Amino acid sequence: MAIILRFVYNDGFLRERFLDIVWVEDTTATTLHREIKKVFAFHELPINKLRGQGYDGASNMRGQWNGLQSLFIKECSSAYYVHCFAHQLQLALVAASKEVAVIWLFFSKLGSIVNVITTSPKRHTQLQVAHTVNIEELVGAGELETGRRANQIGTIHRPGATRWGSHYDSVCDLIHMYDASCTVLENIKNDRSATNSLRGEATGAYNAIRSFEFTFIVHLLQEIMGIIDILCRELQNKSQDILNAMNLVTITKDVLQKLRLDGWATFIDKVSLFCKKHDIDMLDMNAQYKVGTGRSCQQTDHITFEHHYHIDIFNNAIDFQLAELNSRFSEEAMELLILSSALEPREAFKAFNIDHICKLAEKFYSMDFTEKRATYVEM
Repeated sequence: MAIILRFVYNDGFLRERFLDIVWVEDTTATTLHREIKKVFAFHELPINKLRGQGYDGASNMRGQWNGLQSLFIKECSSAYYVHCFAHQLQLALVAASKEVAVIWLFFSKLGSIVNVITTSPKRHTQLQVAHTVNIEELVGAGELETGRRANQIGTIHRPGATRWGSHYDSVCDLIHMYDASCTVLENIKNDRSATNSLRGEATGAYNAIRSFEFTFIVHLLQEIMGIIDILCRELQNKSQDILNAMNLVTITKDVLQKLRLDGWATFIDKVSLFCKKHDIDMLDMNAQYKVGTGRSCQQTDHITFEHHYHIDIFNNAIDFQLAELNSRFSEEAMELLILSSALEPREAFKAFNIDHICKLAEKFYSMDFTEKRATYVEM
């Protein structure tokens, strides 16, 4: 476990120093808490002087009740916790998406599709050739514009295990190269020279990519990830503008909420147009949605396909994203950061705001200040 201290020195400037690296027998919150306290005691650093904590988003670190941050707050109420921005949304939002069962299954199918197409140089070349043909046909039909750096031949990126951006890239690539991907998968499943296992995997991947559910979810994730991607990139900047970042958090939450409340009709029209363009069977949204084999004994309620896709998938996926964002960016943490930005020294303390500083001292660090009345004497 690495321990780094950030502090203001006597000259008033911020310092950051690597303090220690400690071997720990496990990574439970209680163990980490105990070992950090030992290091603090060795260096004669009192816990009650702690004014902030920052970790990644793991549950053992950020847990509200039993996480490391909560154990320190119990000892020092002014040790406010702010997540490490570099780790804010990488794993959290992908995990939140997968809380919806059908989206978890989608990512499993997506990984299989990408593996079948891109693991072989031969199949990768077939993908690019097929995509080139599609572009030429679209340009010839006037559906694509030509120009410098337009319509470049790319590939489908593999969704990484720890990078949100890679999932977004993979989803966008698949939509962009949809026809070419279907062509390659269809060729593989019909190729008698291919192994049975490869043909079987290609058949499963082709059936998945041609289904309405897969099409619906790939567009839903593109919509949600596209909204959040700007925030993700901003939080990765080495030179962080706190006010801008906090404004982006608020905007991201608002846009997601607007999508949930008012975006269904526009979104389903977009999916319908894609299905029509690519000859994908569109569902009758007013028909009864059937679970599993469709037997009456398996039906716990009677809902339509529209209810299933609108409420159980569309709304549910957005709700998990909003809940995760609210958890990572609590109102208290956001206010603390916004008020603290008044002390930003760049551009000769251009952001200096005496009202924000007074509120910061009064609301968050009242124990560090005593009330004094200044007396002014006119000369």
